[in-house]
This record gives sequence, C-alpha cells and structure tokens, in this order.
Amino acid sequence: MKYQVYGRAGRDVPTVVFSAGLGGSHHFWRPQIEALGERFRIIGYDHRGTGANAEPLPENYSIEQMAADVVELLDADGSEGVHFIGHALGAIIGFALARSNPTRVKSLIPVNGWMQVSKHTRRCFDARCDLLLSSGAEAYVKAQPIFLYPSAWLEAHSEEVAHEEEIGIKNFQGADNLLRRIGALLKFDASPWLHELNCPMLVAATRDDVLVPWTCSQTLAEKAAKATLWVSAEGGHGFTAIAPEEFNKRAASFIEHAAS
Repeated sequence: MKYQVYGRAGRDVPTVVFSAGLGGSHHFWRPQIEALGERFRIIGYDHRGTGANAEPLPENYSIEQMAADVVELLDADGSEGVHFIGHALGAIIGFALARSNPTRVKSLIPVNGWMQVSKHTRRCFDARCDLLLSSGAEAYVKAQPIFLYPSAWLEAHSEEVAHEEEIGIKNFQGADNLLRRIGALLKFDASPWLHELNCPMLVAATRDDVLVPWTCSQTLAEKAAKATLWVSAEGGHGFTAIAPEEFNKRAASFIEHAAS
C-alpha cells in the first residue's frame, strides 16, 4: 500500500489517517490535510484498487479487507496508534479497523457514515450502478456531483465541477473495481457490534446530504459507546471539501482532546 505523509514531523506528534469515500482518492481531503497538517502528522492514502494503489480487486472484496489494507500501511509507516477520519465508505473502514485492531485507533471521526446502509442510500447506489452498466463510466462520473454537493453550490461552481469531472473520467478506477467496492459497503453491517468499540468518536453529518440521511449518523452516535454527534445545517455529502472551515476546527479540537 502506497501512502503519503504530510504535516508536522516527529513521532511525538499525533498521527491522523484520512480515508476517502467511494472515489478512493486521498486528494478528497486536501482542505483538511492543509489545515490539520499545521498541528498533526498526516497520512493520506488511496484505497486499494484506486489511484496510486490501482490494481484489480478480487471478487467478494470486503470492508474488513479494506481495514487490513490500512493495517498494512500503518505497519509500513511504523505507526502504532492513530486518529482516523473517514468519509462515508472511509468511515465504515474506520469501524472495521477499530474492531479488528482496537489498539491502533485512538479516535474516530466518521463523516456522513452509517452502521448499516439505509434503504435510501441503497436505492441511490442501485441507480448509480445501473447508470454505470447501461451508459458507462463517463455518465457515472458526470452524475456523481449530484449526490455529493448542494444544487446551489453546483450552479455557482460549474467550471470547477467540469474540471472535477475531467479528472474523474481520466482516473476512473474501473467498473469491476467500483462494483466490488460498492458491493462491499452494501454488505457491511456494524450494528451488532458497534457498541463494543471503545474509542472516542466525533460523528459528523449534514442535514442536506442527499446520499446518506443524517439520521444514519444520529443512530450511529446513539449506538456507539463514546460518541459525540455534530450535524451541520448544509454542505451536502461532500461538505468537508466545499465548506471545510468549521469541520477542520472541530476535528482539530477533538483530536487534541483525544490525544491528551
């Protein structure tokens, strides 16, 4: 597993791992890497099957295997305990990691995540898979911003969105890999054991997320043993990318408290 290290140097500095959503690229976290890198040591990685770690994924690839990929890179880096921030798919990777390797996870910040995929989110993924299979990768990538960002923001940033689409098409992870990764998140269910996780959590969500209902985060926070729920009023599924200031401030404060 290839990865990148950013931010402050030194093993006495808390290490924060960022895990992206379905796109898999750690560049999703650019606003956080820049801001939190002033205080922490940062590890960013592309999920296996995407970006710098592109390779064909096996059938029945699972969230647990994605968590094992993180253990592999932590071992290579020499990091024992880290603070883990995950978006959507990245959030549930964090849950699986904290379950399989509890001593490696000092705290968790799941962003627009879930314990078990909701009926609404499943419907969205079914539609996106149908679009991919019937119309191809370009149509899939062009539809993606609809699920990520508020309509007013998309209208005001049309050139930026078009550029993001170009990059997404150029670096598309491949239909087979994407479908296997979606299959993994649809199968995942942390509800029987989430309460057993002992690390502190800051559960972050947005009320206007059209892909994952914010109530999934509410339920998640109620189930977890040491969770604080923070719900932002707006920003959509990808609010950390387009309105990062408040999230960065809350995440930094939470990590510093958890590390003390």
